[in-house]
Amino acid sequence: MSGPLVIVGDSLLDVDVEGTADRLCPDAPVPVVEGQAEHHRPGGAGLAALLAARDGTRVVLITALGDDPSGRCLEDLLSPMVEIVRLPLRGTTVRKSRVRARGQTLVRIDTGDGRAMGRPGQVASASAFARAAGALAAASAVLVADYGRGVADLLREPLRGLDVPLVWDPHPRGSLPVPGCALVTPSEAEARGMCEEPYVSPERTARRLVRDLGAEAVAITLGERGAMLARRGGRFGPVPAPHVASGTDACGAGDRFAAAAALALADGASSEDAVARAVGEATRFVEEGGAAALRLHHSGRYRSGRYRSGQDHSGQDHSGQDHSGQDHSGQDHSGQDHSGQYRSGRHCPATEPPVPFGPGASAFDVAGAVRAAGGRLIATGGCFDLLHAGHVSLLRRARALGDALVVCVNSDDSIRRLKGPGRPLVSERDRVEVLRALGCVDAVTVFDEDTPSQVIERLCPDVWVKGGDYDERSMPEAEAVRRTGGEIVILPTVPGYSTTDLIAAARAAS
Repeated sequence: MSGPLVIVGDSLLDVDVEGTADRLCPDAPVPVVEGQAEHHRPGGAGLAALLAARDGTRVVLITALGDDPSGRCLEDLLSPMVEIVRLPLRGTTVRKSRVRARGQTLVRIDTGDGRAMGRPGQVASASAFARAAGALAAASAVLVADYGRGVADLLREPLRGLDVPLVWDPHPRGSLPVPGCALVTPSEAEARGMCEEPYVSPERTARRLVRDLGAEAVAITLGERGAMLARRGGRFGPVPAPHVASGTDACGAGDRFAAAAALALADGASSEDAVARAVGEATRFVEEGGAAALRLHHSGRYRSGRYRSGQDHSGQDHSGQDHSGQDHSGQDHSGQDHSGQYRSGRHCPATEPPVPFGPGASAFDVAGAVRAAGGRLIATGGCFDLLHAGHVSLLRRARALGDALVVCVNSDDSIRRLKGPGRPLVSERDRVEVLRALGCVDAVTVFDEDTPSQVIERLCPDVWVKGGDYDERSMPEAEAVRRTGGEIVILPTVPGYSTTDLIAAARAAS
């Protein structure tokens, strides 16, 4: 994939109130649920974007978000992992709250009336529309996750005639897909409603929808039975699930299916292979507990990068000072902005006890806390001289692979030895401060050696991430990662971004 996966659609806030129900209410024959925990996660297009980002993909989400508590919570949950093009919302953010006892949903309460602001084909904000059109033009594939709240309608014209695969996941309240989609992915119930002729079978309906919608392919999802795929030219056939999923909560499986199919098409897969891959991913998703099993901890939890622990030079403290949670001036920057508020996570209520590390903890304290909580520690390293959009994209995608991200940064002396006396252009202290300001970074540590092998052996990350211009053979720290039991993940880089090229362009311009 040379460009990001762009997801267009309506985002919702999903809330699960988990508890136990051991008695009935005395004044009505309904169970009394003793609430024990409350979990927040993105829903709708936001969930599709989150699931794609967790695969390590660069994801841009075009969605409408309200300036209300639920909308701000959604942005908090998504922004560390996903690039958001925010459209204006009229009304309040839709919030879907499930009350669950012992893993069973007892009732769902929907609130909010928000719709994307504007008329069909005309976004209320010209600048937002321009950003959305730019994101679509740069995409490797586009997924429309339509939840009937107007985002897809506003962008209908730019979605026509894309020269990259377009996957459309429809909704009963939404409009029909634009002609020319590479794949349309309705559920069986949605397909019944979209087809003008009486429903007879998934095979017949899928074939009819290919003709009616002008699509290259239609895959009707059938739950534990997999999917029925029909393609242009009359070819069709079932795509069975690899096995029957043992999970009982299928919430979010359609979003997982559509996101996986879009990613496969972006990588050049055929519609048959893309649907087979999507069926397998959706099956695993349900088997692992579905959307209810996602834990995007916030308000102090490491899993979403909140209350970041800040800078740490204990990998090699060449100043002789303690830098954990403080900058070089001695001022406390441990997760607070200049207003005294925590920079992120403040819009989602804390519902669980915090991970046992606080502001000012070192990268190694963060690593220990993540391991103690059974989490997955991600680490990456580099010079990060002149931080650019390619770096930010890589860090966001790395953070989405686990529960905390530690960035290992070459010291000034290390960079001089590697790149010559003219580098770095940005001092070590400033590079650390810029990295710490990113919502996807949980902690930063500086190392003075030529390679990060020693700091890797101290951190013991579960995953070591590098950009696509590396391979394991050219990575001197690869042996240290393997020795500590970690795995190496190489993520594709964003084309057109290079610190060396930026420096050369700046010098040429001057």
